[in-house]
Amino acid sequence: MRALVWHGKEDIRCDTVSDPEIEDPRDAIIKVTSCAICGSDLHLFHNFIPAMMPGDVMGHEMMGEVVETGSDMRGKLKKGDRIVVPFTINCGECDQCKRGNFSVCERSNRNKKIADKAFGHTTAGLFGYTHLTGGYPGGQAEYLRVPFADETHIKVPDSLTDEQVLFLGDIFPTGWQAAVHCDIEPTDTVAVWGCGPVGQMSIRSAILLGAKQVVAIDCISERLSMAKASGAITIDFSEESVVERLNELTGGKGPQKCIDSVGLEAHVSVGQPDTLLDRAKQMMMLENDRPHVLREMIYVCRPGGIISIPGVYSGLVDKIPMGQAMNKGLTFRMGQTHVRRWTDDLLRRIEEGQIDPSFVITHTATLEEGPEMYKVFRDKQDSCIKVVLKP
Repeated sequence: MRALVWHGKEDIRCDTVSDPEIEDPRDAIIKVTSCAICGSDLHLFHNFIPAMMPGDVMGHEMMGEVVETGSDMRGKLKKGDRIVVPFTINCGECDQCKRGNFSVCERSNRNKKIADKAFGHTTAGLFGYTHLTGGYPGGQAEYLRVPFADETHIKVPDSLTDEQVLFLGDIFPTGWQAAVHCDIEPTDTVAVWGCGPVGQMSIRSAILLGAKQVVAIDCISERLSMAKASGAITIDFSEESVVERLNELTGGKGPQKCIDSVGLEAHVSVGQPDTLLDRAKQMMMLENDRPHVLREMIYVCRPGGIISIPGVYSGLVDKIPMGQAMNKGLTFRMGQTHVRRWTDDLLRRIEEGQIDPSFVITHTATLEEGPEMYKVFRDKQDSCIKVVLKP
């Protein structure tokens, strides 16, 4: 089959690889009908996340038709079912899964010993996302093996298009969880840093959950226009002070809730000197990530507020003002998304017309065009915000 394969830093190729096979009675094989390039994939593209190996198949946003199942589907999945595959692999039986903490499933990471050393305790297996999380082949391919498939799937109706439901596997529940973590009240101002795909879903989720006002922060005009179309107030940080504008919008008190949809690759600019220092430290291997957004959120967030972090961080960060955070009594909530915790509700909202997640798609391409689309997505060429690939 054809698949997008990692060969090293900024080197993704469309290669011919072996077809997946059933390896366990709870496995299923799907024929991928749609997949997407995620901002998290760019972290791998830039080689910021450790433990990628040449030959690894990319991708963790995918859906398709079940073409083969193992012998132990427990009546939950059969050939011909149309499913979205969550990026988090969950067994459904461990203590964490029973609590709904699917992204920290205790059984699905087949490289548990490595994860235990890296994180202190293992997290869940993830598709197409390094050997720290199991080294599972991803879904930017013609076919995909789904481990624990009886639990790791979202059945979707034929009445909805791929484009409407594809993002149930990652960015929609990720944005939703980020907003839910904020405990939004009707009087709240919610500020969202980063208007990429996850940021766009965070913005719309905060609006659906009833925030008084949502403020979207970015410097890319197309992203800001998309956020504004949803009803958000926008701030272009390349043209005005984020802190001053947020204080102006909140009567000098700051937003009650702040969402970091940027993560480890904060934009580097002369107007934000700490980002230049972070980039220099990255180059000297003194720091893994660029946490400018975390610093800014801690500074501007209203005392007693909540900081929600759906953006991915990879390792060590520096100069985090913990004194400010502690003295202001801020609450931090973060983590990979517990996808299946949210998807029944989100699928219902799509079916009822409350939201159509396909709004975020700007480019559709073939799998063979995937390597070039990685570059288009990275460089924000041609007003690119979200790429869907059709194997």
